[in-house]
Amino acid sequence: MDLVEYLPIALFLVVASVIGIALLSLGSLLGPRRPDSEKLSPYECGFEAFEDARMKFDVRYYLVAILFIIFDLEIAFLFPWSVVLDEIGWHGIASMGVFLGLLVIGFIYEWKKGALEWD
Repeated sequence: MDLVEYLPIALFLVVASVIGIALLSLGSLLGPRRPDSEKLSPYECGFEAFEDARMKFDVRYYLVAILFIIFDLEIAFLFPWSVVLDEIGWHGIASMGVFLGLLVIGFIYEWKKGALEWD
């Protein structure tokens, strides 16, 4: 294989890098610089922080987020499976049935444990 075949890719990377660096440089050189106390102050959700950063907080939000990521990633396995469904036959359908069954059992378990409740 010839390295000449990679020339368009290298050219694309060089042009993209030059454009990116040029735009960032122009923005920093020509952009307005008028810092004031409001712009430089830290904020959280549009209002001032009212308690210590080390306070205890409810972890249910993170639990729901982790569960969403887990179930979302497991569902993402359905896309490649559906593409090769004709090639894998009944064995693939049975394995995906087992996979989805375990997924549903896990979801029901989390639901019964109350991990999805916001109260």
